[in-house]
Amino acid sequence: MSVDTDPPGSPVGPPASGARVPWELVHPSAREGVEEFLGAPVAEAVTQSGGFSPAAAVRVRAANGRRAFVKAVGPEPNARAVAIYRAEARNAAALPPAVPAPRLLTSFEAAGWVVLVFEDVPGRHPATPWRRDELDLVLAAVRRMSAELTPAPIAAPTVGEASAESFTGWRRLLGEDTAGLDPWALRHLDELAGLESGWAEAAAGDTLLHADLRADNILLADGRVYVVDWPWACVGAAWFDLVGMLPSVAMQGGPPPHELLPDPDPAITTVLAAVAGYFVRHGRLPAPPGLPTLRAFQRAQGVAALDWLRHRTGWA
Repeated sequence: MSVDTDPPGSPVGPPASGARVPWELVHPSAREGVEEFLGAPVAEAVTQSGGFSPAAAVRVRAANGRRAFVKAVGPEPNARAVAIYRAEARNAAALPPAVPAPRLLTSFEAAGWVVLVFEDVPGRHPATPWRRDELDLVLAAVRRMSAELTPAPIAAPTVGEASAESFTGWRRLLGEDTAGLDPWALRHLDELAGLESGWAEAAAGDTLLHADLRADNILLADGRVYVVDWPWACVGAAWFDLVGMLPSVAMQGGPPPHELLPDPDPAITTVLAAVAGYFVRHGRLPAPPGLPTLRAFQRAQGVAALDWLRHRTGWA
């Protein structure tokens, strides 16, 4: 798995990037474990951009010619990242071959670091602003993936269980300072909180979900689409991944979500209310340790999600 430079184009919205750890700052025990697996010292290590985690994301070439994509994270500055990488290792190892994801070659822990070694897929993230041909390719791949993963081929929590604490944004805002909140959202805060409260039932289903789809979690290589970063895998409605992804598409120069997912199903509106509440409230919070760019990205997604929600509800 690798990420080459994006094609020319002016990105729209905040970039999906954080503070990556260079290979030479990965704990020596973790680097030695990678070299032992590859069978030779690492001769070249190129840090890859994209994503928010305060970790190493490196395309490596060993002295014997073997290549791999390595992700590694330690307990500092964000201890939660270690648990996230452990979850990704479990999920990536269990994904069936039909999933369009790079194969996990090995994973291990060393000196408090979690290390994942994937096959190297030469590719790049979709261009931003989104190109319609790439967007159509990705949307078709996501829909195929949802069909392939229904019913879920591996054990995973339901989306209601996995996001029970996250999708409470509007209800929490009822008891918080709402200064600066979008006027439409403030006017309808009680209604939004009530709509959001039914999201878990609305999102129920039997499809294995990625649950964090964005351009920076997608690679394009030779006309193929690869979906990367699976720590949040869970089970729910087949359309859930699109509902979570389309606000980022809109804020990165793509078409408005209502054009891409016109389905009038009320369950989608209910889940969108929860997604919008998540982005809007989290975008107002201080940055987590080691993730200085995350809140701006969430705020921008919140604007797009709220616009879509206004369109779907028709509330004045």
